[in-house]
Amino acid sequence: MIRDIQNRDLEPVLDIWLQASIQAHHFIPAEFWCNQLEAMREIYLPGAMSRVFEEKGSVAGFYSVHQDTLAALFVSPERQGHGIGKQLLTDAMASRSILQLTVYSANTPAIGFYQSQGFVVLDEQPDEHTGHLEKLMRWCA
Repeated sequence: MIRDIQNRDLEPVLDIWLQASIQAHHFIPAEFWCNQLEAMREIYLPGAMSRVFEEKGSVAGFYSVHQDTLAALFVSPERQGHGIGKQLLTDAMASRSILQLTVYSANTPAIGFYQSQGFVVLDEQPDEHTGHLEKLMRWCA
């Protein structure tokens, strides 16, 4: 079931974000992600509309949208590959006519996933926080 995030979901969501970020972005030191945890807790999650995928009483993934930007889409590493990310993305797309996002250029599985869902690459630039190249992608209904 996909539902709005609740206060009780904060720690599981942060845990998913940290684990999945470290796994998907192996080219960035894990310490960087650990150092971003408080900003996720205090700034990014509260500043966005977030929804979670819950199954059998546990959160398996989430997404966050800020205006027309998909700011986050993460699935617990042990639950990846079972369609949860696609369900979350479909839910995010249902309430928008345009969505854009950035994804690290080295994260080719994520780029392929977004392209399979109708996103196109518009540009590539260095990420201001890490210096790694990232692609700007957009989907239009």
